[in-house]
Amino acid sequence: MSKRVEVKYCIHCGDAVKQQASYGQVRPVCPSCGWIYFADPKVAVGVFVEKDDKILLVQRSFNPHQGKWSLPAGFVNAGEAPAEAARRECLEETSLNVRVSDILDIYAEKEHAGGADFIIIYRAEVLNGNLLAADDADDAAWFSRDALPELAFEATRYFLEKF
Repeated sequence: MSKRVEVKYCIHCGDAVKQQASYGQVRPVCPSCGWIYFADPKVAVGVFVEKDDKILLVQRSFNPHQGKWSLPAGFVNAGEAPAEAARRECLEETSLNVRVSDILDIYAEKEHAGGADFIIIYRAEVLNGNLLAADDADDAAWFSRDALPELAFEATRYFLEKF
C-alpha cells in the first residue's frame, strides 16, 4: 500500500520540481539545482512484554482501529535509536518503564496510508511503574493468549502468533 508523496517545489531553491527517472525510479527532481526528493520509509517500533503468562496490550484511542488492541508501539522520531523509541512508546502508553532487549522480528507490510513501512518488535521486561493507560491509549491490560481482545492490526496478530 504505497502512497506517493506529492512534492511540488524544491526545498533548496524553491523552483517547481519535475517528475523524472532518477536512481531507478521516477522521483521529484529540481531542474534548476538538481535536488532530488527521496521518500524515507516510516519506521515504527513496539514491545512484546510477557508477565505471568500474560501479554501486555493497549487499546487504541484513535483511528484506524479505534477501540481495538495492539502491542505498545509507535513511530521512531528522527535521530532516535529504535530501541529507545520502543522504551519511550511503552512508557508513554502504559506508564511502565521497561528494559528493551533483543529484536524479535521486523514486519514489513504497510497496513494503512498513515502506517509504518517497517515495524521493529523488541522483547522487553518491566522494570517499574504502575500500569496506567496514557498518551494515545485508552486502556492498557495484561491478557492471556486464550482470552485476547479484538486486535487492531495484522502485525499484532502476526507477532502474537509467532512469539
